[in-house]
Amino acid sequence: MAWGRKKSGGRKEPLFGVGASLAALRLSPQDRVPYGEDEKPKKSSPKRKADEEDDDEPPPERKARPPRSDGKRRSKSDSGITLSRLFYWGAVLGLWVAIALVGAAIWAGAHLPPVQSLEIPKRPPTIEIVGVDGSVLAQRGEMAGANVTLKDLPSYLPKAFIAIEDRRFYSHYGVDPFGILRAAVANVLHRGVSQGGSTLTQQLAKNIFLTQERTLLRKLQEAELALWLERKYSKNEILELYLNRVYFGSGAYGVEAAAQRYFGKPARNVTLAEAAMLAGLVKSPSRLAPNRNPEGAEKRAQIVLAAMADAKFISDAQAQASIAHPPVSVKPAGAGTVNYVADWIGEVLDDLVGQIEESIVVETTIDPKLQAVAEAAVIDELAAKSVKFSVTQGALVAMSADGAVRAMVGGRNYAESQYNRAVTAKRQPGSAFKPFVYLTAIESGLTPETVRQDAPLDVKGWKPENYSREYFGPVTLTQALAMSLNTVAVRVGLEVGPKNVVRTAHRLGISSKLEPNASIALGTSEVSMIELVGAYAAFANGGFAASPHVVTRIKTLDGKLLYARQPDQPSQVIEPRNVAMMDRMMEETLISGTARKAEIPGWMAAGKTGTSQDFRDAWFIGYTANLVTGVWLGNDDNSPTKKATGGGLPVEVWTRFMRAAHQGVAAAALPNSQLGPVSSLAQIASQIGVPTSGGARPAPTRAAVRSGAAGGLDGWLMDRLFGR
Repeated sequence: MAWGRKKSGGRKEPLFGVGASLAALRLSPQDRVPYGEDEKPKKSSPKRKADEEDDDEPPPERKARPPRSDGKRRSKSDSGITLSRLFYWGAVLGLWVAIALVGAAIWAGAHLPPVQSLEIPKRPPTIEIVGVDGSVLAQRGEMAGANVTLKDLPSYLPKAFIAIEDRRFYSHYGVDPFGILRAAVANVLHRGVSQGGSTLTQQLAKNIFLTQERTLLRKLQEAELALWLERKYSKNEILELYLNRVYFGSGAYGVEAAAQRYFGKPARNVTLAEAAMLAGLVKSPSRLAPNRNPEGAEKRAQIVLAAMADAKFISDAQAQASIAHPPVSVKPAGAGTVNYVADWIGEVLDDLVGQIEESIVVETTIDPKLQAVAEAAVIDELAAKSVKFSVTQGALVAMSADGAVRAMVGGRNYAESQYNRAVTAKRQPGSAFKPFVYLTAIESGLTPETVRQDAPLDVKGWKPENYSREYFGPVTLTQALAMSLNTVAVRVGLEVGPKNVVRTAHRLGISSKLEPNASIALGTSEVSMIELVGAYAAFANGGFAASPHVVTRIKTLDGKLLYARQPDQPSQVIEPRNVAMMDRMMEETLISGTARKAEIPGWMAAGKTGTSQDFRDAWFIGYTANLVTGVWLGNDDNSPTKKATGGGLPVEVWTRFMRAAHQGVAAAALPNSQLGPVSSLAQIASQIGVPTSGGARPAPTRAAVRSGAAGGLDGWLMDRLFGR
């Protein structure tokens, strides 16, 4: 073996030791591993060959590759390694997601109802509402509607539901992934929930077996039940179940009950336009019910018709013809005013017994006879005089002194409007709020005979005026309340402090927010009728707080007691002496004041009229030891009436009702009441320049005042003094 070679005529000496061994281990180009299988060593030029054989010269470098991000040299296998890692971890993640989904499905399935209960779909419970005498007043819950089959229905009726709710009903297996994806995309684009991905089968599963809560557990259960239903029943059977179980609003479950409720006809006779309206209701039955929201129901029906045409279930001409002739909802029969009571009961049931799982009987404090009298009093009086006074609505609440509601009228016609003006509406009480002002004054040390000045008043630019725009100088608090003098009420309110007046009203049962300002004395803060009448009950029962209520007991059909109202613990909110003075003052309102037309033979009665600004509200709240009754008249849009005052139409309605309600009832005086002398109207007459014949006269008797024969106080004077 040669130890060295000549180069440029020189000579290399042989190497020994470590250097020699390293030199012997050097690789020749032929010994190197090629970069690729197809790569072959190339022939080198003599010069190149000599260079490669030269141990002192380094071998030529290959073309440089771009450096790696980590500073190390990149190899061709790096990209392959990255892709393999992504594939590996993606597979791992997918496996864990699959395991999680399977686990969630198993967990959700474990919480499903037993299979036995899934065999027979449950129907919603019925709520039977009975009066104090046990007679049935109203019924809530499922309407009696027979199950229908698809062959009994016009073909366009089920197709309307498929078009708007589940276009792929006959092609999926209970859950529609395409529908879910479409809904998800639409919701993302609209940045909210604009579409739902539930199929008809899922909706059926939810309506029959599950609650309406929106949770992941419920959605998983809904999907599992939908798959179970698809295996258990055929498509047509599922569609029939759906049409017979879905809720359509107004207590109607199933298409047959809905057709009867809204159109007064069986489902087999509905028109295409009516079918579209029914299909449109399931999205929001309470909001779109045609008897409550005809415009909303009609617009939704148009969307359904367009969807049917798009699905080729009907022609464009049929859709346009139906849109041009929208259906009209019929007025339900027997829609009496007691339904306002039934609606109110429906609102409080959840607080009393929670979710209702079975049919129940609700026993109430309503007296059917008094309810009929109250309904007739409101409706008849409005029918006779609503045009004259430009009044369209009225309400009445009558309760015993302990707060048990005996009659309630929430409006003149329940079929036309289900809005309860006795419970839900809040209006300005006007002068009907003044008793809280004068009670605060009495409790601060004033008496009914305390004198205050009735004269023009300026409160930081606000100048309250009396109804007659006349002023009577010094008057007693009794006279000021009976005559409803505004300037005196404002003066007294400022004297005792508006905040104290608000505290008094809240103590007696007013729950609405009251503004503690100067105008609070004139009833400018809005209240509901039910709370105002309940607050007056404290004047009728001797000064105890009264909680308005209508439900006494709730039982199941087999007699199991679910709720029984316990009597309120006595809570004295007015001292007996102060109650006696307030009763005396408000009795004068009926004897010589603004409510002088109100009289119940043989009974001591008291109360206060009220008229809000611009004659928008007319009130009268009056009471005996037997009943406390309030009447309101006005317009829903808060428009002014034609000078309807509390002393006019409301007093007439109140008197008609109270006289009938007290027939055959033994007369009783108000608790702690003390009859005193009647205030002299002759003194007031002299103050405003009305002469009395024959010189001074004794105070007129109550009968004379009521009959208008009290000396020189003729009808003209009474109207000018007591117009409100």
